[in-house]
Amino acid sequence: MAQFPGTIHFTGLNTPFGIEWSARNLDVIGTIPAEIDGAFFRAVPDPAHAPLFDDDIALSGDGMIGKFTIHGGKVDYAIRYVETARYKAEREARRALFGQYRNPFTDDPAVAGVDRTVANTTPVWHAGRLFMTKEDGLAYEIDPETLETRGRWDYYGALRSETFTAHPRIDPETGEMFFFGYEAGGLCTTDVAYGIADRDGNLVSEQWFQQPYCSTIHDFAVTGRHAVFPVFPTTADLDRLKAGGPHWAHQQDLESWVGIMPRYGKVEEMRWFKGPKGVSAFHFMNAYDEGDLVHLDICLTDTNAFPFMREAGGVQRAQQDIQGGLTRWTFDMSQPGEAFESRVLGPPGDMPRLRDADQGRAYRSGWYLTINPRGGPPLPGGPVGTAFNMLLRIEPGNGRLDAMPLEPDMAINEPAHVPSAEPGGEGWLLSVVDRRTGDDAFTSELWIIAAGRIAEGPVARVPMPLPMRAQVHGTWVSQARLAEAKRVDT
Repeated sequence: MAQFPGTIHFTGLNTPFGIEWSARNLDVIGTIPAEIDGAFFRAVPDPAHAPLFDDDIALSGDGMIGKFTIHGGKVDYAIRYVETARYKAEREARRALFGQYRNPFTDDPAVAGVDRTVANTTPVWHAGRLFMTKEDGLAYEIDPETLETRGRWDYYGALRSETFTAHPRIDPETGEMFFFGYEAGGLCTTDVAYGIADRDGNLVSEQWFQQPYCSTIHDFAVTGRHAVFPVFPTTADLDRLKAGGPHWAHQQDLESWVGIMPRYGKVEEMRWFKGPKGVSAFHFMNAYDEGDLVHLDICLTDTNAFPFMREAGGVQRAQQDIQGGLTRWTFDMSQPGEAFESRVLGPPGDMPRLRDADQGRAYRSGWYLTINPRGGPPLPGGPVGTAFNMLLRIEPGNGRLDAMPLEPDMAINEPAHVPSAEPGGEGWLLSVVDRRTGDDAFTSELWIIAAGRIAEGPVARVPMPLPMRAQVHGTWVSQARLAEAKRVDT
């Protein structure tokens, strides 16, 4: 195509920019707390070229790694493309060469066999290294200072899986990273690889198992004793791909499943629980053990939240009609059978955030995004085409909810959490907030919010000189941990 399509995937907050840029000493309105010292990394899909097909989607955008550097109350920003094999091939050709989302059969023959991942979903920090991830391929390592791409990461050839999740889990005490890859053995296979890297970044375990059907396992959870793999009925089919069709189609009449195994055990110990038909969840707040019980807190919807995935399966539902909520699924590992308990904890929403210290443990509070029912029509943009406009804080133990609603014509991206130096302090949240200023014009700001007092709004704001593309996920890395990277060989 000579220009970008005029669809929701390329307009509004999804308008392509294609610019690598940086700025120092950005203006700060208010005062940034001194304990916020480090970097906020953001994964930002941004297509460098107009797509081959006019029905392409935002999730196909080339990965960009953005970085807010915050030190001494001063803020710098930089953003660069992740130089994947795909990005470099298209840069050389000066046009798009890859076809429909995750369908290699629609690619230009010139790129047959070239790694297709755009590494655009989640920045991950582990063992002194920064990675950009997307679940259809392996991670790419990024220099955390310059944002240059170091190359694809496969643990020096030790990792057999062809894919690496966008949502690994890092134990705050052991420093281990638990991860997985689905379609690990190739396109549309039911192979899932479950891996563990130690605190020094060495791959110490990789086991493979079969999921009930080839589904999009976007996220998983790890408790102190278990690894939890939820499987939802959005499925892939090789014949459909060969015919030029979509990778994913939601099957509303198919059961969901949850596999639970000892986190240091064997995949042969996996136990499967049968869930409701047609439900979907892409992100999980947390999971933890309570005696023989395993609690899993998920952002559940009664169908797939992505229009292109559910429509491919014949599910015609308006976005505003989708039902759901932050939901706790509880599994009693001492009892036989496939059943489990379910109860709603909070309103519908997504993009949950937890303190790193609470990962896999009972937790006091968490945060996630939702649509403000009184905030007017949400802005167009983001992966599902509708942006969030309210931040929630929830205490799952007692059901308490606090909210930070935005004004009309505003949107908020997933927050990153910065821990507090004060004992018992809840720390801070960093989030990019957008405001519509015209028919297709926007401004953006970085907001710093007291995590335990979100209703008070931001304590500091950083207006950006350019509007920001919608983020998928982000992560905070303290200055102390950033310093460790300088001792890592490249």
